[in-house]
Amino acid sequence: MAKSKLVKANDKIAEGVVNGYKKIEEGVVKGYKKIENAFVDRYLTHDGESVEDAKKRIAEQINNV
Repeated sequence: MAKSKLVKANDKIAEGVVNGYKKIEEGVVKGYKKIENAFVDRYLTHDGESVEDAKKRIAEQINNV
């Protein structure tokens, strides 16, 4: 069955909206992770500990509570 022009136009608009949302979502997540890493680095790392190691240590402490 052939799609009407309205259905095709609606599909194209929906695809554009979804792609726009995904770009915004990726930007927000990237920004959050950047802020999160800066916070962990500044306030939660011990001497010589990397950000990733500090996150692992904190996750283990939370799971053990």
